[in-house]
Amino acid sequence: MDSVAGVRRWGAPRISFHIVLIGLIASCVAACEQRASDKAVADKRRPQQAGQPIDPYATAGHIMGARVAVLTGDTRAAEAHVNAMARDITRSARMPDAHRPIDREAARAAVRPLPGVRSAVWLDAANLIVMVDGQRHRSMDMIDQVCLALEPLGDTLAVVVNVQDATAKNGDEAMTLSRNCQLPEDERAFMQAKRQVDVVAPEVREQFKKMQGRQGAYK
Repeated sequence: MDSVAGVRRWGAPRISFHIVLIGLIASCVAACEQRASDKAVADKRRPQQAGQPIDPYATAGHIMGARVAVLTGDTRAAEAHVNAMARDITRSARMPDAHRPIDREAARAAVRPLPGVRSAVWLDAANLIVMVDGQRHRSMDMIDQVCLALEPLGDTLAVVVNVQDATAKNGDEAMTLSRNCQLPEDERAFMQAKRQVDVVAPEVREQFKKMQGRQGAYK
């Protein structure tokens, strides 16, 4: 009886210990998997973004830093804080940096080696046409890749990337996918006109499709 009681007395804590140990291991594994997932997301770079609201805390920090720099006679530091505030304001207002223009030929050279790209040509000072090899490359992800390739060359807020499929077999596949590098689709930078790249506007094409559908229904 004493031995049985002893087994019961010592067996319960061991079982509890094993349960806790298994729980800790499971938690560690889950945490490692979550970190790996977060790292994978972080590793996928996204283009710079403009048009965001000004961060009041960052602005307050620059103002305080500029004041301290002036009081200590550090004019360079004060100027750096002022320039940082100006940069935040212009980016929030979607104003491209005129001091960092992107060289056209350098941009074409940077884009051509990207997988799926056949050619790149400038339509005007803002619109870059990128011809791709197949519908799988006619995507927002391709626009992201182009914009990332252009970032070392200057301010991509001044660039609108227009992706066209060089192998398109119909009107829908031939439609141009366009986006400013640093703004959501259909938005443009300050004083940047939204240029119609396709011969037939998307709205007109959709109306024509609806008309064809109605005519087919009446037959």
